[in-house]
Amino acid sequence: MKPLDVLAIAAHPDDVEQTCGGTLLRMAETGYRTGILDLTAGDMGTRGTPEIRMREADEAARILRAGWRGNMRFPDARLENVISARMSLAGQIRLLRPRVVILPYWEARHPDHYRACELGYEACFLAGLKKLDSETEPHRPAKVLYASLYAKVEPSFVVDITAQFERRMESLFAYRSQYGAQDAGAGLFPDQDEIRERLAAIARFYGNQIGVRYGEPFVTKETMRVDDVVQLGPRSF
Repeated sequence: MKPLDVLAIAAHPDDVEQTCGGTLLRMAETGYRTGILDLTAGDMGTRGTPEIRMREADEAARILRAGWRGNMRFPDARLENVISARMSLAGQIRLLRPRVVILPYWEARHPDHYRACELGYEACFLAGLKKLDSETEPHRPAKVLYASLYAKVEPSFVVDITAQFERRMESLFAYRSQYGAQDAGAGLFPDQDEIRERLAAIARFYGNQIGVRYGEPFVTKETMRVDDVVQLGPRSF
């Protein structure tokens, strides 16, 4: 398998589309090979079935121009950071060999989301151990980023997704079982127009921080390195 430049790992189909879909699309348009790995098929969701959601995920990946998408089929709403899950995920990372991994932010309302972060980080570490297995080569991503769209934290940086925003929304609404008009869960889920308005407002908020229309925020645990202060943006005045 051709190695990935960027791999986004998330708990459920449609998580990536909401939090870092614009960035993945921008990277793909730049020429990088991108991928998405969902840890569950969302089988505990009120709407849809795992089979439907995985078909929708494939359509969303096409819109985002992802070079690869997979699903670990771990149990939804019961995601656990156990050795069997870590080893399985580490093996997948060794096969995909991503240079950069995007994980959910480490604090979240949904337990699956912060478990996905824990699992992803520890699997990335394990994947670099030579003696993990005898069939695959060790590989450890050079950088781990955390998609912080729904976290109340100051981002380390924001990616301009102005040119990608509409297609990011198109990829999200490819999940017709989740966002199409239907009776199931009608009292729990906002309609499509409301979802679009909310996500546009969030993207406008982060875009405004860097002087563009729409943005996606990320956090890093390491201090960012700068080699050319003359090219730093956005402008101070």
